[in-house]
Amino acid sequence: MATPAEHAPCCVGVFGGTFDPIHAAHLRMADAFWQQCALTRLHLIPAGQPYHRQQGPAASATQRLAMVQQAIAGRPGWLADGREVQRGHHAYTIETLEEIRAELPPGCTLWFLVGGDSLENLHTWHRWHHLLDTANLAVAIRPGFDPTRLHPDIASRWQAAQVSDFSNSAPSGTIRALTLPPVPLSATELRARLASGSDCSGLIAKPVLAYIRQHQLYR
Repeated sequence: MATPAEHAPCCVGVFGGTFDPIHAAHLRMADAFWQQCALTRLHLIPAGQPYHRQQGPAASATQRLAMVQQAIAGRPGWLADGREVQRGHHAYTIETLEEIRAELPPGCTLWFLVGGDSLENLHTWHRWHHLLDTANLAVAIRPGFDPTRLHPDIASRWQAAQVSDFSNSAPSGTIRALTLPPVPLSATELRARLASGSDCSGLIAKPVLAYIRQHQLYR
């Protein structure tokens, strides 16, 4: 006889980023992703060596992973995933998603969170055509997002693959916009505040701020 756990829905989310450092806006986005997609597990994945950035992160990959661990401690179902940090070479999103997909049971729903600004550049990503073969896209839309600016190939996918709700019925292949509260906070701005010694309470989780001070980061 099947156990209740065997009947539990499987809906996994992937939220990747530099997280240099992880801050309140990241966590609000993760909360919206968790709730609106009805996730059963959420992987937060710090980028090891971001291939699309000309300047490397200020904190090391190990430190950024540690800060994610501090930020999400005590949240059941949330996982600080260090696979890209441990990879030792440029990490491509499609490879990470294919790895996670291979670890999931057949039919499990997989969502990948991408920002509206990243969606505009999606056509430049490595093997971007295969993303929707592997996962669904949850797009974090911020004020000012204009779908007419999308690359024609992305725009056609945006039109054809959108769904009106998170039904969790499709393992991959759909796109849905996330409803997000506006949070005017960037990591660049935050690093400047930390460097100047400004008050950052409320902008960073207390354990993360303590870690930053302990390791004298962003000075």
